[in-house]
Amino acid sequence: MAALTIASKANQAITLPALLVAQYAREADPNVKIVIEFKDVEVLDSPEKSELEFVITSKPPVFASSQVIRELLQGFPFWQGHSEDLVYEWIARTQGFVSTDFRSVEVPLLELDSHLTLRSYVVGYTVTPTDFAVWGAIRGNKVAYAAVKKGVMLNVSRWFTFVEESHLWIASAVQSLNAHAQERRANKSKEGASYDIALPDTDKGVVTRFPPEPSGYLHIGHAKAACLNDYFAHEMYQGTLICRFDDTNPSKEKEEFQDAIVEDLALMGIKPDKTTYTSDYFQELYDYCVTLLKDGKVYADDTERETMQHERMHGIASKRRDATVDENLARFEEMKKGNDEGARWCVRAKMSVDNPNKAMRDPVIYRCNPQPHHRTGTRWKVYPTYDFACPIVDSMEGITHALRTMEYRDRNPQYNWMLDTLNLRKVHIWDFARMNFIRTLLSKRKLAKFVETGVVWGWDDPRFPTIRGIRRRGMTIDALREFILKQGPSRNIVNLDWTTFWATNKKYIDPVAPRHTAIELENAVTATVKGARVAPYTEDKPKHGKNPELGTKKVAYSSEILIDQADAQAFAQDEEITLMNWGNAIVRSISHSLNPIHRSLVTSLELELHLQGDVKKTKQKITWLAKSGQEPIPVELVDFDYLITKDKLEEDDNVDDFLNPKTEFRTEAVADGNVAELKENDVIQFERKGYFRVDRAFKHGEKVVMFCIPTGKENKGK
Repeated sequence: MAALTIASKANQAITLPALLVAQYAREADPNVKIVIEFKDVEVLDSPEKSELEFVITSKPPVFASSQVIRELLQGFPFWQGHSEDLVYEWIARTQGFVSTDFRSVEVPLLELDSHLTLRSYVVGYTVTPTDFAVWGAIRGNKVAYAAVKKGVMLNVSRWFTFVEESHLWIASAVQSLNAHAQERRANKSKEGASYDIALPDTDKGVVTRFPPEPSGYLHIGHAKAACLNDYFAHEMYQGTLICRFDDTNPSKEKEEFQDAIVEDLALMGIKPDKTTYTSDYFQELYDYCVTLLKDGKVYADDTERETMQHERMHGIASKRRDATVDENLARFEEMKKGNDEGARWCVRAKMSVDNPNKAMRDPVIYRCNPQPHHRTGTRWKVYPTYDFACPIVDSMEGITHALRTMEYRDRNPQYNWMLDTLNLRKVHIWDFARMNFIRTLLSKRKLAKFVETGVVWGWDDPRFPTIRGIRRRGMTIDALREFILKQGPSRNIVNLDWTTFWATNKKYIDPVAPRHTAIELENAVTATVKGARVAPYTEDKPKHGKNPELGTKKVAYSSEILIDQADAQAFAQDEEITLMNWGNAIVRSISHSLNPIHRSLVTSLELELHLQGDVKKTKQKITWLAKSGQEPIPVELVDFDYLITKDKLEEDDNVDDFLNPKTEFRTEAVADGNVAELKENDVIQFERKGYFRVDRAFKHGEKVVMFCIPTGKENKGK
């Protein structure tokens, strides 16, 4: 008799492999008795705080996914003899599919694809538990699953489909796990955010869309829209997500931005089922505009921009509003040619002159723009506005629910007018609050100005609220998704503080960030250590006291060590202190600068080891570096502050008046020799200094550049 308990809220890439292997045992041998139980939690209430617990009578329980599968293999003899070393190797490799960061899962997917080139099974010439474990890890990771379903990796897709179709019980096993997750999602999601917003007609299917304009890089506000549309489409209703590029303004759009958006969505674990472009529908949109012109529902207008704004504001009809159909068609034809005459004109919808909702006051729906389009070239000289194109293409593409931010709320009647007037299928709209942060601009136009004027280094500047910026600062994708989904689809508009954002990130990086040591070079103090060995030596120490899986590092010991000036100034004569990773020592001598201006500066120290001392009783627990025994690595520690000084800029505020004059702080330091092994994007903790992301790895002759990752406690912000 055996029992497998599964946390149904946990990452399915961890739980599904064990579930499938256990279910296969029951399918393969009717005499196998395994009770499978689901708990509606993220982690089980077990000593290991794990996602799984497996117990076989008379044996102690096991918890980790690979351990559970190993125990299943050993517990049921009919599985043995299948190249056990390879079986265990590939089961261990399932850990590579746990992350929802596409870059993290891409490598193991490519390795599996290469491995399956001339194979029908992962191990051997018949199906083994390995196939189900690896299949389950991929199926449980929506990023990996989406890549496989798209057929990007032919061998993996072939094998994945074969395993699923030749073992029909797999679908039931997956559904048994999903059923518990769906029941939980129907009421609440992501620790308190309510997703029960009663979207209408979901029983008929759900198709959402994320429609970015390729005129800049995605920022945190776009990320919320993308995540919510992804969540409702893929997690809550098992529907479809379309990414549609709103490429209707050739003056602003670039293929560079388009490619970056695709990459950023993938990094966030968002895999649209389909990618489309508004430019794919230019002909249909043009035809609809001609139809409206012929029906007298829209008109051509050459009113100057300022005059048009004044007339719309004060409810004054345009002098062109009552032009004849033939006149309007002729002017639209000139617009289509893109000549000087056509460039003077636009097309406006004849909605209302004086509607209290100013968005309904004859909005512009088509403009002339002779500039080449990055996808269609010079074919078109007239382009629809977003407000005209969006509802029409939504209806044409089968969008059922348009989820968009509250800033569009006044334009919802406009959206419906387009569909009603053209007799197109209706689309349900749900407005949600955009995500605003203190001292942060989310206007692409203003962000672009910062880039163009050199206020920042580029769109991936760590002070920027772009996805690339916050990732470069050290935000993990898992934390980003959690934070966004916690906000939910609420309509309450709030100005969020970055401290909560970064505190969420700390939960993810703290358990896996290796610990290292850095000493600031400015006024660093040399301390002589009495009782230390004469010759320097090294010892292996864990990189993380609570996570042995991170391995060990070399810690050097010598009779002279380097200490931060701030620590040295805090010492008292004969005080007992703790040298971290060594033991206690007593401060026997403190020497200060003879310069009267800098009398407080400590110039040297003399310490006496007292290794039998109790580290729990010391007040000062400091980091240090040996001056010999290990080559110190030069590092530059970089911290940042907000780009603007006011929590919330008003409409009439001049951004330049609130620019922070100093937002970058650089500190020269030296670090332990293990830092030389770090790679770009690695995240570590310099003990007692904070968490850092490697922006530039070590090269001989070049120092390591490391960006400080906020934790929600610092005064400095984004």
